[in-house]
Amino acid sequence: MGFTPGAAPQERTGLRPKAAEAARLFLDHHGLAPPSGTWSHQSELRVGVGMASSTADIVATLRCLHTYLGIPYDLDTVLRVLSSIERADSVFLDEFALHLSNRHRIVRRLGTALRFRTAYITEPGVVDTEAVTRTLQQFYRRRPDAYGQALTGLLDGFSARDPVAVARASTQSAALSQEVLPKETFETVLAHQGRFGADGVFVAHTGCLVGYLFCRPFSGRTRSDLTAFFASLGHQCSFAQGGFR
Repeated sequence: MGFTPGAAPQERTGLRPKAAEAARLFLDHHGLAPPSGTWSHQSELRVGVGMASSTADIVATLRCLHTYLGIPYDLDTVLRVLSSIERADSVFLDEFALHLSNRHRIVRRLGTALRFRTAYITEPGVVDTEAVTRTLQQFYRRRPDAYGQALTGLLDGFSARDPVAVARASTQSAALSQEVLPKETFETVLAHQGRFGADGVFVAHTGCLVGYLFCRPFSGRTRSDLTAFFASLGHQCSFAQGGFR
């Protein structure tokens, strides 16, 4: 998010609805009038596919306001604003975390030691997070042991700084997600994991993403093979690094 001060009344055309609501709540909290100027927005995150785009918009808007108004960044205020708008992902943190998205509570900070490479695709369609929340929660309650095992593996992996264990837990969680919000390509992607030397599979639990986790850099040949593989499934492969160092 960007804000350019000007003499004209504040324009919110550069803000999506949730970001505009976040700006209003933030300014009300500090007893401030909307500053005059214009907003600009730029993002590589697609909406409705599981990339936490709406939360990212809100957090970016709040960080922009903190900077422009000279107000020290305050995590409590960010959480208060988020909790008034939506169930949120933990993109407001600069580290991995176990985070209760519906309660807006950080349970455990998991640090910045681990890093992953990813190769993924986005299947067609969008997912309305609010519309599927109840369905997901009901499913979680039916499978507490399975999700508990995945969570334990995840936390143990972070504690031991073992990215392979974290990737393994991600695969368990992705397989569970297939039972409630299935991805068309998941079974094929899972079946070919060993072919590419991937350490795990991940999905967007409230979205359309599916892909591989790698704990080490992979070769240009592997990158080409992954691109060709996903193209054979009818999708364009994207690559990204995950982590904070």
